[in-house]
Amino acid sequence: MTGRPLSLGVLGGMGPAATAEFLRLLAARAPAATDQEHPRILLLSDPSIPDRTEALLSGDDAPLALLHDGLLTLAGWGAEVLAVPCNTAHVWLDRIRAELPVPLVHIVEATLRATGAASPGGAWLAATTGTVASGIYQRCARAGGYRLAVPDDALQRRIHAAATLVKANRVPEAAEAFRSAVLELRRRERIPVVMACTELPIAYAAAGLPPDNEVSSVAALATACAEALYRPGGPAGCMAATGSLKGAP
Repeated sequence: MTGRPLSLGVLGGMGPAATAEFLRLLAARAPAATDQEHPRILLLSDPSIPDRTEALLSGDDAPLALLHDGLLTLAGWGAEVLAVPCNTAHVWLDRIRAELPVPLVHIVEATLRATGAASPGGAWLAATTGTVASGIYQRCARAGGYRLAVPDDALQRRIHAAATLVKANRVPEAAEAFRSAVLELRRRERIPVVMACTELPIAYAAAGLPPDNEVSSVAALATACAEALYRPGGPAGCMAATGSLKGAP
């Protein structure tokens, strides 16, 4: 490796376990042979940011100011690239992205890029109720001509419950809840499950489900961050994420 990678600012704590998993996966994806070849990480883990689903469903912008201030703080600390390992938070980040002084690696774009590569024919959307209700994934997928299947309300409640259980450190219960939901989705249509909530990959792994039937938003963000840090100037935007899939079978 030649030259130093860019510095990454991570606004985490939404939730803490997902942030830790993101950092683990990022380290695994770094093309580094020594400590010194890994990127400099500036972490601001702020679990005080209000619940994103509750805020969205009630029409409350309570998370916005803390998200905005946290990212500006990281940029002020010297971050050259930003990342937020929380899908639902990106509903607000889309409103302030143009105001940020350094680039943000967008988890939705990264996840749909990975999803399109893994399954051009479509995928199930597994996310918090806030993410689903916001339509952030559906809009980005439509912009690239990609098909996302959305669970019905009953299954959506089970998926959201699994994410909540991970946040409560009740991972075995989360694994059981998510396993049953994923098996039901696969029974209805055998396409991969996009885990568009950063807690859900933790439940999926604990459930022992097959790794070839899922796309993890945490892994997708880690991969996209490694690319941005070591090879700046990669694809950006919803069209870059899924545009190559237009006309795909």
